[in-house]
Amino acid sequence: MGDVLVTYKIMPSGVDVNFEKMKEEVKNRVGDIGKIAEFDLQPIAFGLKALVVKIIVKDEGGITDKIEEELSKIKGVQGVVVEEVSLI
Repeated sequence: MGDVLVTYKIMPSGVDVNFEKMKEEVKNRVGDIGKIAEFDLQPIAFGLKALVVKIIVKDEGGITDKIEEELSKIKGVQGVVVEEVSLI
């Protein structure tokens, strides 16, 4: 099995979320499961931004759901969506 690059869009609960703290929390929660490839902020509307994170993980069944569940537990996160999964 190879590796996959999974792109998650993390929607914050409001415009006043500290994205630097959120990035650190993402690193802490994903560190044992995969490797962070990239962070990006994506404008949504009216000052609201989403944190987009790309994570490299092993191609295993259920790994994307496990990461999604972990990311959903972060304070200030309203929702997490898998945007893309690609084999690398």
